[in-house]
Amino acid sequence: MRDDIRIPRSKENDYTPEMATERRKFIEAKTGEPMTLTGQYTIDTGVLPGNIENFIGICQMPVGVAGPLRINGEDAQGDFYIPLATTEGTLVASYSRGMRVITESGGVTTTVVEQYMQRAPAFLFDNAREARAFGEWVKENFDNIKAAAESTTSVGKLKHIHQWSVAKSRYLRFNYTTGDAAGQNMVGKATLMACEWIKRNYPGGANYLLSGNMDTDKKHSHLNMLHSRGKRVIAELTVKKEVLKAIMGVDTKMLAKATVLANTGALMAGAAYNGPHAANGIASLFIATGQDEANVVESHAGLFTHELQDNGDIYLAVTLPSLICATFGGGTALPTQRECLNMLGCVGKGKANKFAEIVAATVLAGDISLGCAVIAGDWVSSHDQLGRNR
Repeated sequence: MRDDIRIPRSKENDYTPEMATERRKFIEAKTGEPMTLTGQYTIDTGVLPGNIENFIGICQMPVGVAGPLRINGEDAQGDFYIPLATTEGTLVASYSRGMRVITESGGVTTTVVEQYMQRAPAFLFDNAREARAFGEWVKENFDNIKAAAESTTSVGKLKHIHQWSVAKSRYLRFNYTTGDAAGQNMVGKATLMACEWIKRNYPGGANYLLSGNMDTDKKHSHLNMLHSRGKRVIAELTVKKEVLKAIMGVDTKMLAKATVLANTGALMAGAAYNGPHAANGIASLFIATGQDEANVVESHAGLFTHELQDNGDIYLAVTLPSLICATFGGGTALPTQRECLNMLGCVGKGKANKFAEIVAATVLAGDISLGCAVIAGDWVSSHDQLGRNR
């Protein structure tokens, strides 16, 4: 590559403010844009290795706060103020309104049911019977495979391996727990070690591809709805009819009817989520707290459930079967992201489940608010008032 088109880099230290300045000057020379505001930041660039390459500056995004949100979880307990990074007007106000409904109804109960992270290699044989025999051998040698995988990590634990035969291939899906980390890189390394052990020890050897794409990394899949990738977390509460009427101006019976219509529409469309908008709250909270934003595509899928009670109150629940989040690793240690995690009390060991409960509770608040706004007719008017740059 010609030197005049190569992005400037330093072999000694590529994360200094001087190198960022040099690259902005390079971009200005090539595009005419000086990137002046992008180059204004307060963080120490020494914290960036492992999070970015060819650093030129900071993309500043507004962060608002919604709440209070009362959570009666196993790990998240109390009233929380939720940081949401977004450029969509009305979003923070809407989530705050839903949180008020939850809080005045006594709070949302949150439960992490299970949690796994996967890597799914594919093994290739000469025919289907060989692939089937290999699958049986894997079952018989699980303990040795587990030991090989866990030799790469002090945190990750291999729990079980799902298997499928297709033609002359055998797909394996390794399921790990990963502590407070999301764990994609952790389980990739562990599975590589396990596959190499299999290759050395399986009679006649075994050829494999480390990912046969059944891990569905950064992609939604129905498989993840059934076999959780990340954390399967449920947020549920019974909303009092008086609270919903007073705050939202909506009757619980009308909300129940509207939810049936919405369920049918989502079914016809083949939507990954049948509630109003799980991705909004997840994306905003993910960006604010340094999560891998691409995981929104897996994390937002789920089920919104309702049941009208005999006394007119309404039971509502959000089930997120593949919420991929972390309180350790990735962008969670960056300065502003760490501040947002800290305001949630989610910094330190053993806080990943707490954070997952907060995310699910936030999604439910947003669904209550938007669902009621559509019924009450103030969905468009709210966006017109708060969501337009005039």
